[in-house]
Amino acid sequence: MDRFSILLTIPVGAVATGAFTILAFNLGFYAWPAVIGAAVLGFALSWPLAYVISRRVKRQDPNWDETRVERTGTVPNPAAREV
Repeated sequence: MDRFSILLTIPVGAVATGAFTILAFNLGFYAWPAVIGAAVLGFALSWPLAYVISRRVKRQDPNWDETRVERTGTVPNPAAREV
């Protein structure tokens, strides 16, 4: 379970939706379907983008050590340390 990516989902979704909307406007699409399509695309990509950003931040953190986290079954313990 990656709690950091869950926290990043809303801001990343807002930024992605805004970027897709600006891209649609720059391409000359000013109708509502373009805005709704950009919102759907931003919503659909918000968690995958947040997950990638979370992994990259953790990979670049010198104090982060994934090997010290113990692997237990399929359902993580909510009180356990961050993975």
